[in-house]
Amino acid sequence: MKIFPMPSANPRLGVALAGVVSLLLALALPAQAEVRKYTIDPDHFSLMFEVNHLGYASVIGLFLESEGSFEYDAEAGTVPSGKVTVQSDSVFTNHEKRDEHLRKSDFLHTSEYETVVFEVTGFEKTGDNTGKLTGDLTLLGKTRPVTLDVTLNKAAEYPITHEEYTLGLSAETIIKRSEWGMTYALDPLLVGDEVRLRFEFEAIRESEGFFGS
Repeated sequence: MKIFPMPSANPRLGVALAGVVSLLLALALPAQAEVRKYTIDPDHFSLMFEVNHLGYASVIGLFLESEGSFEYDAEAGTVPSGKVTVQSDSVFTNHEKRDEHLRKSDFLHTSEYETVVFEVTGFEKTGDNTGKLTGDLTLLGKTRPVTLDVTLNKAAEYPITHEEYTLGLSAETIIKRSEWGMTYALDPLLVGDEVRLRFEFEAIRESEGFFGS
């Protein structure tokens, strides 16, 4: 019986097949997430609140001391984690006696609860530059879920000073202070229950480390 030798493999065909396999694998597997950490620039971070007073007008105030950071994957449009910490005694409404009252146990009780904390739990993209950010808000020692409407205003290298890649964001939500146990003056003719919160800030992307982390 005569055995014929097998033809030798075509090296060009092998390279072509390998390329096809690589392409199929790339299409089948999800793109690798590129999660980067961003730190909120304290010089460009405004946290405002608005609450109705006696039905005449709203009192608008600020918290002057706050900090935060978060992780963001621009390609996937996800926010895996994030945290903002606000110093409660930094409340400011441009009225000294009112600010002193807001620091008392009737409202923020700053001697007992030094900080207000928001921690990210999820993010849902709703448009090219908008989304809903969910998280847990801890106020007066009580933690409850909240949802913020977020708008990405700009994402680019900063044109001045630090010149790092920076996100410019706006976010807002409305909470009921009574849900955190702040019940002082809840009569509709006194201080409103609903408090509108608004965040305006710039966040700087941290430089990658030696291993690209």
